[in-house]
Amino acid sequence: MSELIKIYSENPNPKEIDKVVAVLKKGGLVIYPTDTVYGLGCDITNTKALERIARIKGVKLEKANFSFICNDLSHLSDYVRQIDTPTYKILRRALPGPYTFILPGNNNLPKVFKKKKTVGIRVPDNSIAQAIVSALGNPIISTSIHDDDEVVEYTTDPELIFEKWASKVDVVIDGGYGDNHASTVIDLTDDEPVVVREGKGSLDIL
Repeated sequence: MSELIKIYSENPNPKEIDKVVAVLKKGGLVIYPTDTVYGLGCDITNTKALERIARIKGVKLEKANFSFICNDLSHLSDYVRQIDTPTYKILRRALPGPYTFILPGNNNLPKVFKKKKTVGIRVPDNSIAQAIVSALGNPIISTSIHDDDEVVEYTTDPELIFEKWASKVDVVIDGGYGDNHASTVIDLTDDEPVVVREGKGSLDIL
């Protein structure tokens, strides 16, 4: 049975956060708020959960472009090859914030992503997402939940999200209304930054 859990972003209740983390540790799927749109996520170390998300999205897991949600930049060296100072300065300026940065992956990527040369890193400016990752102890995978309606790209109301997704996920967090602009995606794997998608995040950080 899926559950809708209300968590306030101003002061996320540790008991509710622990409840979500327990679900993630068991391989559950969670829809949670970020500083942009609501995301669908799971524990990156749980292959079965990753496969469930890939099935929902209709993609092959090893080819999926999921982002890693981190609570700060301390997880970077776990999954990213050493980066130069200019790149690190961009990350420091932008994060936490509504950006996804594509960076060169290292050999510690979870087994299913071993063939991938890059990884998308997100540090959302959202206290609920940060508290979940912090309590879990490693990043969670994230992919945005698109709406079937061609006019409305992203659903912002958690209750409507719950109605639609309750049969597919284990928990939907009600963290208030979400945004309907996705993150700005910037590729930092080359000498010059490349804007892959312009979203909520301003390009002034480059």
